[in-house]
Amino acid sequence: MLAGAPAVSYTLKRTDGKLDGLDRYRGSVVLMNIWATWCPPCDAEMPELEAFSREYRAKGVIVIGVDQGESQSVASLYAQKHGVTFPILLDQEQAYGRSYSAVGLPTTIVVDRTGHIVKGIDGQLSIAQMREAVASALRAR
Repeated sequence: MLAGAPAVSYTLKRTDGKLDGLDRYRGSVVLMNIWATWCPPCDAEMPELEAFSREYRAKGVIVIGVDQGESQSVASLYAQKHGVTFPILLDQEQAYGRSYSAVGLPTTIVVDRTGHIVKGIDGQLSIAQMREAVASALRAR
């Protein structure tokens, strides 16, 4: 239902302490994953998300993780332990989850180069589903 709408962005701290937000990546296709460390499907999805990030980085796709409501230390430790290389934003107020109607975790939002929502997907994705989710946004110029 959000497809085609402008993507909402919030400036948040990342696990490395820097400020970041979705709007910073305008001009790239973004796969934004809303998740938490305590969520079993999120944990199961994380290796696929990291592999996708590494595979698609050179193709102009940015992966952003948005941790819902957890501390910097909890999210940082998780990211280090699991070898996560993409940015993790700390959404203490769960603003992204509310704005993108995340009914559960994980929720993935694909945003095109112009900053518009392509699609939102609830639930755990495989790497094949991630590739499929960004395909139309990558084809669009």
